[in-house]
Amino acid sequence: MGTLTIRVPDATHERLKQLARAKSVSVNKLIEELSAAALAEFDAETRFRIRAARGRPKTGLALLDKIDRLDKAPARSGR
Repeated sequence: MGTLTIRVPDATHERLKQLARAKSVSVNKLIEELSAAALAEFDAETRFRIRAARGRPKTGLALLDKIDRLDKAPARSGR
């Protein structure tokens, strides 16, 4: 496991400590979780861009439109 020293403004450091306390984790664990989330987002975007470069733009845009419609649709009860 590597060690990383970062410099952040005092106000940011204080807010990170407050967030860590609210999540009942250490600041180290919080930074680890935030880093993992950022890397997962980056990896997903990279995979999407690679697929988009190889794919068919019309099909991709249609899929994104479908997802957008699903996100805007009213939630169904009973699920």
